Amino acid sequence: MNHEIAILAGGCFWGMEELIRKLPGVINTTVGYTGGQLKNPTYEAMKTGSTGHAESIEIIFNPESLSYRNLLEFFFQMHDPTTPNRQGNDRGAAYRSAIFYLNNSQKEIAEFVVSEIDHSKKWPGPIVTEIIEATTFYRAENYHQNYLQQYPNGYTCHFIRPHWKL
Repeated sequence: MNHEIAILAGGCFWGMEELIRKLPGVINTTVGYTGGQLKNPTYEAMKTGSTGHAESIEIIFNPESLSYRNLLEFFFQMHDPTTPNRQGNDRGAAYRSAIFYLNNSQKEIAEFVVSEIDHSKKWPGPIVTEIIEATTFYRAENYHQNYLQQYPNGYTCHFIRPHWKL
C-alpha cells in the first residue's frame, strides 16, 4: 500500500490523535515529541519546557485517499493556529502549532496552506504555525498512545471548528 508520513504539533497530542485517527486514509497514528534538542525525551522532561520538543503526532496515511493538503486543512480546523505556545489550558512551547515537513513538497504545500488560511481571515488573528524541517520523532510512552480510546472522558482541547473550511 502506498503511504506517506506527516508530523504535526497543535497542542495536546491526545486530542489531535483522537480526531486524526478517524480520518479516511489514515493508516496509523503515533504520539511523541519532536522539534527539540534533548535525545530520547520523556514526558517528565518535556513538560518542564526545557527540551524544546513539542507534543506531536506522526501520521501514516494513504495519499490516494487523503492528500497532504487535505490533512493540513483538517489540522487547521481542529486547533487554534493563532495562539502562540498554547491550546486550551495547555501553555508553553511544548503545545505550539507546528508542521514538521519531511521533504520539499511537504514544505511547499504547508507554506501554501498556511498562506491561504492566513489570507482567508477566518481566524481572528494571524497564523503563528511554524513550518520546520522534521528532526527525529521520539515515540511517547505507551500510556500516551491511543489515550482517549483508553480514557474516553479524558482531557482534550481539540474539536472541529466548522466555521473554518476552505
